[in-house]
Amino acid sequence: MRSIKIGTRNSPLALWQAREVARNLQNKNYKTDIVPILSSGDKNLTQPLYTLGITGIFTKDLDIALLNKEVDIAVHSLKDIPTELPQNLKIIAVLERDYPEDVLVRKKDSATLDLKNLKIATSSLRRRAFWLREFPETQFSDIRGNVQTRLKKLEENDFDATLFSLAAIARMGLNVDYEQLPMMISAPAQGVVAVCGRSDDAEIQEIFESINHKKTQICIDIERSFLNTLEGGCTAPIGAFAEINDQNEIRFVGRLCSLDGKNCIETDEIFAWNEAENHGKRLAEKILLNGGRELMQEIKNSL
Repeated sequence: MRSIKIGTRNSPLALWQAREVARNLQNKNYKTDIVPILSSGDKNLTQPLYTLGITGIFTKDLDIALLNKEVDIAVHSLKDIPTELPQNLKIIAVLERDYPEDVLVRKKDSATLDLKNLKIATSSLRRRAFWLREFPETQFSDIRGNVQTRLKKLEENDFDATLFSLAAIARMGLNVDYEQLPMMISAPAQGVVAVCGRSDDAEIQEIFESINHKKTQICIDIERSFLNTLEGGCTAPIGAFAEINDQNEIRFVGRLCSLDGKNCIETDEIFAWNEAENHGKRLAEKILLNGGRELMQEIKNSL
């Protein structure tokens, strides 16, 4: 077969993810060619993402390259992929999830401050709302850019700490002190590398069947269905995390929060996985019936 062209954003973390997919392919004796593409989300680093009004801002340019057959696959952080994909594109594989959690990174001068007194830099509505739930007096600043850029901004600007996906730090092998945050719930599908392909490219889909990590796929399908059922296309503070054990039992935690963190609706369930059932939709509908519908409307009206 020809060399498989792998489309990716050109940030250091995205290139790491593309190389990880390439390594999986090379282990099966396929040739690969990595094609970096500058995404819209990487061109504008001043505005918070939720103000840009674009769905899939980090994936759109790669989607276009894929549909134009400039690349054979596109590699993404799965949490960046909208739950509704463009026509003729689909997720054809996910790698095993490694580090799903959020962590706190402080600047050196703020090492001894209590969590409640930290001024936090994050542009994520989810991270802000979940933090405010615990520490309602917190002041926030916006921050954008790749991991290295944000670490540099942390030391140079007037805030005390920022929040990262642990995957971003661990995959890059960065020597950074961080703190675990048990009160946070990850974004749906956080810590998962996904491969998108064209729906009509049977050859590529067949190749990736052997690379797909089934247990990760089961969990992220539940998380993304939960997100899709709640959101209806609106950006909102939503966390979701599913784990599966060897007996096919799922532990799922999910949360929908108001923007100020004062009103949070949660679910925490253990259940047997059944392929025929849309577990994510069922769990989201319980939240919607428990005040979530009104809360989603309130969030939409605020943004």
